[in-house]
Amino acid sequence: MEKLTNKEEEVMHVIWKLEKAFVKEVQADLEEENLHYNTVSTIVRNLEEKGYVGHKAFGKTHQYYPLINRDAYGKKFWNEATRRFFDSSYKNMVSFFAKEEKITADELREILEIIEKKN
Repeated sequence: MEKLTNKEEEVMHVIWKLEKAFVKEVQADLEEENLHYNTVSTIVRNLEEKGYVGHKAFGKTHQYYPLINRDAYGKKFWNEATRRFFDSSYKNMVSFFAKEEKITADELREILEIIEKKN
């Protein structure tokens, strides 16, 4: 599974959300409304070439749908980020977020409860 560019990832999130969409629908849902139709169309075609989306043809237009599950994509790249930036240690990753005040003590307690329920 190839890493996506930021724009590709943004478009992919829209496709995951909509589940199936024409380029115009993707364009309308993007936060940056100034992206030209042709730009969005090119990004979607790149996603198709990379194997992230498929399409169903309706005459000359295509409706796109995800081939890669959002969770599978997230898992692969969280694992990669954890390996690259935190020496494959989720403890180091959580500690980083705690030091940066991106996670609260209450949230950490909730995480511990989830872990303890699994055991």
